[in-house]
Amino acid sequence: MDADKLKKKQSLKVIISEAIMVLAVVALVSVLALIVSGYWLNSDFEVERQGMLQVSSIPTGADLSVDGESSWLQRTNTSKVVSSGEHTIVISKEGYDTWTKQVNVSEGLLYRIHYPRLFLQERESEKILNTASALLATISPDRDKLLLIGDTTEWSLVNINDDNLEPKKLNISDYFSEVSLAEGATNGLFTGQIISADWDRSGNHVLFKVQNEDGFEWVLIDVDNIKNSLNLTKEFGANFSKVEILDNSSNNLLAVQNDNLHKIDVPGKSISSVLVNQVANFDHYENEVIFSAKTKDDQYLLGLFKIGSNDVTELERTAEPVKVTLSKFYDEMYITTLQDNNVTLYKKADFTLLNNFELGFAPKVMEVGHNGEFITMYDGSKIATLDMETRTMHEWNVDGDNFGWLDNDMIYSVADGELIVYDFDGANRRVLAKNASGHFPVAVTNDKWLYYFSDGNLIREWLIKR
Repeated sequence: MDADKLKKKQSLKVIISEAIMVLAVVALVSVLALIVSGYWLNSDFEVERQGMLQVSSIPTGADLSVDGESSWLQRTNTSKVVSSGEHTIVISKEGYDTWTKQVNVSEGLLYRIHYPRLFLQERESEKILNTASALLATISPDRDKLLLIGDTTEWSLVNINDDNLEPKKLNISDYFSEVSLAEGATNGLFTGQIISADWDRSGNHVLFKVQNEDGFEWVLIDVDNIKNSLNLTKEFGANFSKVEILDNSSNNLLAVQNDNLHKIDVPGKSISSVLVNQVANFDHYENEVIFSAKTKDDQYLLGLFKIGSNDVTELERTAEPVKVTLSKFYDEMYITTLQDNNVTLYKKADFTLLNNFELGFAPKVMEVGHNGEFITMYDGSKIATLDMETRTMHEWNVDGDNFGWLDNDMIYSVADGELIVYDFDGANRRVLAKNASGHFPVAVTNDKWLYYFSDGNLIREWLIKR
């Protein structure tokens, strides 16, 4: 064979080899793309589009069972490819209770289950603080600080992550009008009725609404430096019907006076001109405000604006006022409206209608949960929770008439002394204690400790094995 023929033959081999390699890469990439898109071979060697489960738990590394099937390799905090449709998830761990849920996995999509919490069955309880003098308490959003409120003008702030739990005394006598300095009273008496107590996200301030004989009084208490506290009602000589914290550190507030919305600059002790006239309801996310306000023709305008701008975006007109929320979940902004028992979810960017739900009751309150993941509506023991992950609505009832958030994903209530916890949708109801005090907060801190009140004491229980 001459040199030219040999060279042509070798070139042909190279071309064929490279072509095979390219085809193999294309085939591999195509297969991987199909797998990522959810396509898989089932047990009958038929191609079907599947979904994926991503399951986490506290504590981590619990046993995971899907439709009764499990293996020693199958643990929480992992992902698993499953067929689309209904599945039964069971999470268990030795020494802990069991968590279970029915889920509906959509083909080609990821279904996240990040909130399961298993509770240690044999927990040690310890009394860590005598709170017999406290009439009520409120806990910061990060669940680090506990403010104990009594009938004197000396309240107590407790850092529940501090080992010594030494209460810090706060003298609030200069900031509330509802104070009696009767002769012989050691610290004075606090005589007001607290209607609400809202913390800012920094955990440094609490906004109080207090009722007295003359109406309502709004006071912003700085728990880190009590001298920086401010009685808003006295400072501005105004009868505010509603006040909300606008930013993370309470430097700015939104307040309604005579049905008109204003912004309050707390450090500058100044109040803005009217932002919205005849406002019925409002909510905000950072510096954006959504509102429902009465118009001159007796309709109601649903509008949106940024603080500092005079431009108002008119979204729609309604015959009656609507409750509104403005929230962010992942990178998308949403608007939720509530009128009677009708809940409507919109995409904020172009006000696209996403979902509409008709509830079995008419909620009195609608609020956004942690990180915008849940929109919660309630009236007494009736709750409706909109899960923004799946855009599904869950209606359910708590035991008793009072409830709160145990952590970012679980709700608790106290009924007849029983401390009861539920997932955000009412599932996995469990009784954690038999002697809890109602009207006092319950919390989980650092995923390690459960705190609750019982017989005039603050109780702590260790939630994980040591």
